[in-house]
Amino acid sequence: MTAPRPTFRVMKNGYDRFAVDDAVERYAAEVDRLEKQLKFCQQQMDETNARLEQLKANYQQMSSSMDARKQAADDIARLSLREANQIIATAQDNADSIIKESLATARLILTDLSKLYNDAGTVKTGMRDRLNGLITEIDDFRIPQMPDLRWLSEAEKKMNMR
Repeated sequence: MTAPRPTFRVMKNGYDRFAVDDAVERYAAEVDRLEKQLKFCQQQMDETNARLEQLKANYQQMSSSMDARKQAADDIARLSLREANQIIATAQDNADSIIKESLATARLILTDLSKLYNDAGTVKTGMRDRLNGLITEIDDFRIPQMPDLRWLSEAEKKMNMR
């Protein structure tokens, strides 16, 4: 926006001095106002630039902090995964060991059971043979015949008669 160009009355030795002084004074006031406004705008721009630099520094710091935290989180995740894998491997080794021990114990128990079964069969056969022998002996055992008890009655009668 441009100000209208002033026109001055022409006078005997030049222009109207009061009109020129008045215009110069207005222009000087306008220049002062514009210089103050420029100074104020310059001050605001400096403050804004300082704030921008502060925000950039904060952003850079936050970005660095975020990168460090991300790196730390990645490291923790990697370590956790490694530890979990170690725990799983240890658990699998322990399970394999327990299974091997259980199989060995089961093998010993089955071996003992097999021996007991064979021993029981041997004892059974021996007992059967002995029982058969006893049955044979019982069958062969002869009870002597009982004497006729009539003679005892007759002898008692004879004794009573006397």
